[in-house]
Amino acid sequence: MNRAAVSRRRQTDTVVQWLLAGDPAVRWQTLRDLSETAERTVQREQQRVGEEGWGARLLALQDPDGRWGGGVYVPKWTSTTYTMLLLRGFGLSAKHPQALRACRVLLDTGFWDDGGINFWTPYRKGSETCVSSMVLAVASWFRFDDARVDHLAGHIVGQQMADGGWNCRAMPGYGTATHGSFHTTISALEALLEYERFRPAKARDAREAQARGREFLLVHHLFRSHRTGRVVNAAMTRFSHPPRWHYDVLRGLDYFQDADAHLDRRLEEALGIVERRRDATGRWRLQNEYRGRTFFRLEGVGQPSRWNTLRALRVLKWKNERSN
Repeated sequence: MNRAAVSRRRQTDTVVQWLLAGDPAVRWQTLRDLSETAERTVQREQQRVGEEGWGARLLALQDPDGRWGGGVYVPKWTSTTYTMLLLRGFGLSAKHPQALRACRVLLDTGFWDDGGINFWTPYRKGSETCVSSMVLAVASWFRFDDARVDHLAGHIVGQQMADGGWNCRAMPGYGTATHGSFHTTISALEALLEYERFRPAKARDAREAQARGREFLLVHHLFRSHRTGRVVNAAMTRFSHPPRWHYDVLRGLDYFQDADAHLDRRLEEALGIVERRRDATGRWRLQNEYRGRTFFRLEGVGQPSRWNTLRALRVLKWKNERSN
């Protein structure tokens, strides 16, 4: 190993220690993804997400009826849907009773006769794919054992478009889109991956749909138009957390590493963006946040971000392992 590689390895070790000094939500994932830590130790650290720090703070804010913020999808970002997305991202343990109660609220309120989620009846006549994916992701992560979860997965698979992507504006009552959306596609992919892990015996269609969805992102090199080669939206190259319903390059790559997908050459430019965003200390900054009401802020824009650093390091680790 040359001197530069040794220096980078030492810097990364220092950054990992910085991650381990953060919230339990970051700490347990750092142990799982970036270190050789016994599974029992990782699970013990994960358990702390519901007992202290950000996770415990959110759990304490749950309304008596099982909701957050007084609503299922609005206000953003304090409603039940977006709070549950945060708790899933934090890694609150499966079958946590407060989370299961909220899963039931989401499905009881929104499960529609087309198999998806529609929180807006009678104003809209069909389910919304982005929101259906969000609910599937949290229900699957928390292992909410309900037949409606299987119907929900089938509905999302059925909404996949001919180009392999998904777009909530392709559904009746929402729009007439004919091309996949990065935002909807990443939500669907993450949800179907969670479902695959929850119901492996029933997930063949979900696995096949993911393969087509990954190809949709690859055709676009994760952020470019497949027609012109231009960057679709510069915001996609800025790393945000929490992502809410938005897509960016780091979120896309984090899905690829989470699925342990093939390291396709069409990922190279996106991976290069991640590598160039590392600062002189070996960390990644929070580049953007989405406006809306929050219970509390996790990190500050422009400051070193444990979330972005954790995700970037595990993406680059996956890249290196897949390259060898």
